[in-house]
Amino acid sequence: MSLDYLSVRVTRVIEETADSRSLAFELPEELVERFRYRPGQFLTLRVPHQGGWLPRCYSLSSTPLLDEPLRVTIKRVRDGRASNWLCDTVQAGDSLQVRVPAGVFVPRQLDTDLLLFGGGSGVTPLLSILRSALLAGSGRILLIYANRDEASVIFRDELKALASAHPQRLQVVHWLDSVQGIPAISQLTELARPFAQAEAFICGPGPFMDAAVSALQSLDMPAAKVHVERFVSLPEEGEIAAPAAVDTSRPGSQLSVRLDGEEFEVPCAKGETLLDAMRRAGLQPPSSCLVGSCATCMCTVESGDVHMLRNDALDQQEIDQGWTLACQSLARSEHLRVLFPE
Repeated sequence: MSLDYLSVRVTRVIEETADSRSLAFELPEELVERFRYRPGQFLTLRVPHQGGWLPRCYSLSSTPLLDEPLRVTIKRVRDGRASNWLCDTVQAGDSLQVRVPAGVFVPRQLDTDLLLFGGGSGVTPLLSILRSALLAGSGRILLIYANRDEASVIFRDELKALASAHPQRLQVVHWLDSVQGIPAISQLTELARPFAQAEAFICGPGPFMDAAVSALQSLDMPAAKVHVERFVSLPEEGEIAAPAAVDTSRPGSQLSVRLDGEEFEVPCAKGETLLDAMRRAGLQPPSSCLVGSCATCMCTVESGDVHMLRNDALDQQEIDQGWTLACQSLARSEHLRVLFPE
């Protein structure tokens, strides 16, 4: 088994809809601390396929604020190699290879108003966020949840119960394409208008997320308040060639890092990624996929320049705001300073 993965046992399989299911995991005592997580984060599962392995990221729908099993939710994708195996094959009692929780789609604070846009299985991290906010915060929460039809609504009963238990704080608006058609930007704008000052989190199919972002832009919501979770299928293990070895004795750049509220100075060899340089210096910055797809290692460049070898996670607006992926970034200036989210 890969050293990045740990074996955990599936204790329960919950059939959510005809094409989605949740898997609950039991952690041995020695792994409990390593699997501490924040609402909105995901797990990377290692799925067997034709003699190889497919890494796939699935958001946690459980909340870290209750003593409950970790739970991920998977929606079957047509011709999806990993999702179909997970939906057809995995049973309670099976063990899966899993990486520790990762991801930056996380509220900085839970005690604030939240505007949540979910499309299909994109509701998964939003459920973790809203459940946690209901437990630890006092703000209002609006969830705008779009699906093809009523039969496709994941967590229908759970959301109904939460809204009933918290009528003053939680409002759930269901949008069904079969009844209302695909939501237009103007319609999403009006639904979101009462929460224009809130913190927004968006997860779902690409066109839905783009429409939600456009709606918030029309309301002049600051970009810093808009958080988007974009998942792409990670390449099969071995599909991307390993990077060439780097001679760490060759002088390169001086890297200043702010990580977890502390300052560090790290030498970065020529041709070495920022993530590798930090790891070589003994730091443990957040990371997961290592191929530029999951955004776990994203950080902002405060000064200096970088070149990204590969980027499947950041959009142009995020790049323009100074974000980069540490696992794919090479320093292009003598001095470089980066900051990780706190």
